[in-house]
Amino acid sequence: MLKTVPRYCKGCGICVEFCPKKVLELDELGKIQVVRPDDCVACGQCQLRCPDYAIYVTADK
Repeated sequence: MLKTVPRYCKGCGICVEFCPKKVLELDELGKIQVVRPDDCVACGQCQLRCPDYAIYVTADK
């Protein structure tokens, strides 16, 4: 499962670019949001690439 911490997000969009399933988007305020959670394959690329620790993958559903 994908979790976000929007207050840490600076809106760089790196996680959006690296997501192979296009699960993430930036909202109108430039903060990260999970728009297609069922498509997430928990690859961890978003977590690995986020410079601000604003997104992470957990084992629970």
